[in-house]
Amino acid sequence: MRIRRAALVAAVLTGVVVAPAQAAPTGHIRLDQIGFGTTEAKHAYVLGGAANATFTVVDSRGKTVLTGKTGASTGSWSTKFPSVHPIDFSRVKAPGTYRIKVGSTTSTAFKIDSLNKLFAPVAHNTVEFFQAQRDGADVIPGRLNRKPAHLTDRETLVYEEPVFKGEGGDQIAAPLKPTGAKVDLEGGWFDAGDFVKFTHASSYSTASMLLALRNKHNDALYDEAKFGLEWLDKAWDEKSGTLYAQVGIGTGSEEFGFVGDHDVWRLPEADDKLNVKPGDSEYYIKHRPAFRANVAGDKISPNLVGRVAGSFALAAQIEARRNPRLACEYLDKAAKLFALAKTSDVGELVTAFPHAYYPESSWTDDLEFGATQLALAAKALNDKRYNQFARAATHWAKEFLATADPDTLNVYNISALGHADLAKLLRAGVPGAEVTEAQVVGDLQRQLQQGADASKNSPFRTAANVETWDVGSRTFGFITTAALYKKVTGSAQYETFGTQQRGFALGTNAWGTSLIVGVGAKFPECPHHQAANLSGSPNGGAKVLVGAVINGPNDATLFGDLGEMPPGSVDCTKPYTLEFNSEKSVFADDLRSWPSSEPAIDFTATGVLGFSLIANG
Repeated sequence: MRIRRAALVAAVLTGVVVAPAQAAPTGHIRLDQIGFGTTEAKHAYVLGGAANATFTVVDSRGKTVLTGKTGASTGSWSTKFPSVHPIDFSRVKAPGTYRIKVGSTTSTAFKIDSLNKLFAPVAHNTVEFFQAQRDGADVIPGRLNRKPAHLTDRETLVYEEPVFKGEGGDQIAAPLKPTGAKVDLEGGWFDAGDFVKFTHASSYSTASMLLALRNKHNDALYDEAKFGLEWLDKAWDEKSGTLYAQVGIGTGSEEFGFVGDHDVWRLPEADDKLNVKPGDSEYYIKHRPAFRANVAGDKISPNLVGRVAGSFALAAQIEARRNPRLACEYLDKAAKLFALAKTSDVGELVTAFPHAYYPESSWTDDLEFGATQLALAAKALNDKRYNQFARAATHWAKEFLATADPDTLNVYNISALGHADLAKLLRAGVPGAEVTEAQVVGDLQRQLQQGADASKNSPFRTAANVETWDVGSRTFGFITTAALYKKVTGSAQYETFGTQQRGFALGTNAWGTSLIVGVGAKFPECPHHQAANLSGSPNGGAKVLVGAVINGPNDATLFGDLGEMPPGSVDCTKPYTLEFNSEKSVFADDLRSWPSSEPAIDFTATGVLGFSLIANG
């Protein structure tokens, strides 16, 4: 979730630390801690140091395999580190384990090998995070010894849309009003470090997994994608024409006498053990409210329709040969939902309650994606609706292109996912198409070029803005879009750009940390995640939230005197990050630092797809 637990965050943690009086270091070497493909461009960076300094690349036996000079500064990082110098060691191609040395500084070890050997394990790790996020009865104990939780969601009371007020739009303005209906919404994934469940992020995550699965079958990925689909099948009540958007409420209200999910730090299984009755402050912790995206039979917010229908249609494609009968059921389910998309007088999109948690405004991209997947499913099943769905996909692509939306792949804009598949349909020919293959491929290129241009102003060649929200999310979006572009066009034009963004996510940043828990030599140890904090290893060890992608660095003004640890939590903070913060960008490996250290399923889902594409081509 993007905006929450504000009481835990104050103003600014600059991290501008006065260096101790000692010999000047030769700098800090930052690189992709997993490694590089044999033929890839290979770059590392020295934070500090000097231009034209000698570097050596040594193998596991200590033998020097390459000697060279550091390049001119790519820019200033901070007052303490006024220069960053690149190292190009692309000439090293032999598989093996290596380190880079500059003066007295030696990098962490990294490997050169096939992309599959390097990054298939990373893709597997990101799937493991989803296993840890499971809710309901069918949990996987895993490293955190997860237990069944929220079995009360089998009889979830449905409430009218909550009323909010306040400057942030997230303050409860009226008591919750039940509709009298009940629905079974047990299961699904927790959204982030809390225990609320959202159809918005869950459908994006399910679709991303199914795209990865369609590219290369994997048993663990198949099981996890099915788990997501099963919950979406509950969220979409096909019989009544109702789509449920959320289970649980994050925001509590002192005025109306109840606490929300974000007000209580606990293990999820503790909620079922509460002895509460209506009117008790923790009633909505155990008996979690469900909220609808629409009144039964009414039109539905098109962003949700596109990604949920797209998920069902992807499932139909995957099952077309394995289980054609099931595939046809998925296709029909998707088609009925797609027909209920609200496409006029759309108003504020339904994402979460409050909308401020996920302030999405783009929806034509979702309908392009949904219609494209419907067309591909119809094609796989020889369904006569193929032309209808394919034309609809081109229509919504045209509408999206007309918006000139500058965003790139993330949970708010999934146009890259739609474009990549629609381009292949257009190449085969779509009667009555409203766009061309060149137009949708051109927009993929526009998104990548936008990132490539931005990266030129970053000392680490990072495309995402490290001084604002969703750095991790957008970085993984660029990684994935670069891989999709190569797969669709066969062009390696943005291959190096994609490798640079992958490097940022895996250690080529000021802090020298991977943004994925459990991946790389240095990774976040104090994620803002209740189950990991209470069941995991806050001071090192194997019980960590493996595969979780965190937000990463963020606007420095969001940090400061972080206050006390949440009541009931295990203290966890790692001060190693302080000296590497800049005046405008902070990364805090600290339990209290949700703007930096909280993982989310949408962040990680993009990683599932991106690393699967890298590993499997």
